[in-house]
Amino acid sequence: MFRRPVLQVFQQFVRHESEVASSLVLERSMNRVQLLGRVGQDPVMRQVEGKNPVTIFSLATNEMWRSGDNETYQMGDVSQKTTWHRISVFRPGLRDVAYQYVKKGARVFVEGKVDYGEYMDKNNVRRQATTIIADNIIFLSDQIKEKA
Repeated sequence: MFRRPVLQVFQQFVRHESEVASSLVLERSMNRVQLLGRVGQDPVMRQVEGKNPVTIFSLATNEMWRSGDNETYQMGDVSQKTTWHRISVFRPGLRDVAYQYVKKGARVFVEGKVDYGEYMDKNNVRRQATTIIADNIIFLSDQIKEKA
């Protein structure tokens, strides 16, 4: 009397689990970043033994907003926040172009993905690092002209 309902429930559970497993295989996700900003330092190329070289540079992005209760643009103080991003370029062609042509102060658009990692610093302290792995860089302008 109990065997049949238990068996049916078990079969439904197994079928449900297999449907969930197959849906996980088809599920897509996205790790995509787009940044528009100015280069903070000339790029450096580093290579660890046995690994491909990487070009690294920093990119500053700015957020600006008006503070105050009044919503008109004429009132309130302008506040600004600068966020620095570490950009790493591994793709061979793009890596070399970035190393050669990216310069401090240049305005660039970077597309890539976020990568979180750990490393040991000089004092053997474990540090966490967030890096943008670039797979596209668009040069928008030359570097800022320095005041004479």
